[in-house]
Order: sequence, then C-alpha cells, then structure tokens
Amino acid sequence: MENCIFCKIINGEIPSDKVYEDEHVYAFRDIEPQAPVHILIVPKDHVASVADISAENSHLAAKCLEAVGKIARIENLSGGYRVITNTGRDAGQTVFHLHFHLLGGAELPAMIVRGAG
Repeated sequence: MENCIFCKIINGEIPSDKVYEDEHVYAFRDIEPQAPVHILIVPKDHVASVADISAENSHLAAKCLEAVGKIARIENLSGGYRVITNTGRDAGQTVFHLHFHLLGGAELPAMIVRGAG
C-alpha cells in the first residue's frame, strides 16, 4: 500500500523505534504510548485488518502472535501484558494495516486503547 504509514515504517521511509524484526514481522514503539511499554507488532506484508485475514495470509497473523512472547521477554514483561487489535473504524482502528498492540510494564486498567491505531 503506497499510502500506508506502517508500510512506510517497515520500508524505512519513516523512522521508528524498532524493538524486533524478523522475516515476517516488524515491531516498534507506539509514538503515543498508553502504557509504560506499548509496542505495535505488524506483518511486513500489508493486510488491512483482522477482517481481511484469509487462508492465504493467516500465517502473517500467526507470525505476529508468535513474536509477542519474544518481544515480551525482550521487554521483561514477566508480570503480564495485554495484546489488542482493533478492527474497523467503530473499534478505533485508525491505521488500516493489521497490527497488534502489546501493552505492559504496569498494572493495566480494564479499558486502555483509545484512538490508537
């Protein structure tokens, strides 16, 4: 997607605070963190949202979820963490590139991600 901000971040066109990268996944710190640790985990291939996961691309979501534990260990989130994805405008999705919010580093309130991707 040529106008996708996350695609531009993955391609190095926009700087980010990268915390993890592998063949399928790119993870970076959210610029408006909602917790002491707030990392966005995105597939390198563009998928708009959970609604667009199919048999052909479901491995990308799986790779993102496989990265969660690795990143949580890197960030020392031994007390626990939350993983959230928003799907569609009504749910608060503002960047239409599949991504997972990894939040932790403190006790989290019941509702946390507001207007964050």
